[in-house]
Amino acid sequence: MARALAITDKGEAPAVSDVLAAHPGPGQATVRVRAASVNGIDVYVAGGYVWDSMAHRFPVVLGRDFAGVVERVGPEVTRLEVGNRVAAAITGMDLYRGAIAEEVVWDADELSVIPPEVPFEQAAAVGLAGVTARDLVDALGLTPDDTVLVSGATGGVGTVAVQLAAQTGATVIATGRPGTEGTLRDLGAAHVVDHTGDVAAQVRELAPDGVSAVAHAAGDVPTLGALLAKDGRLASIAGATEEQVGRDDVTVTGVHAETSPRKLSALLGAVADGSLKAMVASTYSLDDANDALAAFGGPKVGKLVVTLG
Repeated sequence: MARALAITDKGEAPAVSDVLAAHPGPGQATVRVRAASVNGIDVYVAGGYVWDSMAHRFPVVLGRDFAGVVERVGPEVTRLEVGNRVAAAITGMDLYRGAIAEEVVWDADELSVIPPEVPFEQAAAVGLAGVTARDLVDALGLTPDDTVLVSGATGGVGTVAVQLAAQTGATVIATGRPGTEGTLRDLGAAHVVDHTGDVAAQVRELAPDGVSAVAHAAGDVPTLGALLAKDGRLASIAGATEEQVGRDDVTVTGVHAETSPRKLSALLGAVADGSLKAMVASTYSLDDANDALAAFGGPKVGKLVVTLG
């Protein structure tokens, strides 16, 4: 058995429970988890909003990314060995695997090796959020001629999106609470607007003709859409639609992140060489993992990470 943050049935709250620890089959590895991060989907699952829309099997273990050490390997595994430091992220619309657990069994081909310079907490933080930010920025096709508004810039996805957008040469306007301006500028934002104030007025002062792109990780869709210049682009991880934007002279793209070992390995390599910062706002023990869920919607810069062992 292994301890995990799990939901045992509909209507039940997440709790640290003992779950069956499977043995690795052909092509699989058992990973002793050292860190896992909290993502928005974990909060939705914990609230019980997904049972009719996402395939699942109880107990449902929460968590969509992790970092740890290979503890055992099954038959036919050749690229990994016991002791390797590895990470993975889960995308897709099912709940058959979870990561906030002492131990997980994973397909070896889906695991990325963590460079030695990267702590487990940072490797977990860059998992799903980093892959999502990569897909979000790629969907916009940014160039140095663009001015892009990153809405939701202080979240796990947003902090990575600011950095990736800045690396394209685009001028980045980031949204953040008072007190986060210095951090967001360090990440690459040229300008920071206070999302507790009049975002539209602040952005129009910086870009009177409108921004050419919006990376939507959070925020009011009609307000953000109105800030786009003609022929602008809005890419959203939060379900924004053309109907919500209410304009026919801009492009709206929904982004559903797709993970791969190649993509995650590239992000981990960037953390290792210092070209990407994996922002960890706070860490929690497994026994306090519910506190991380409760804190998810509060003010923070970066990810909330559960540490194990």
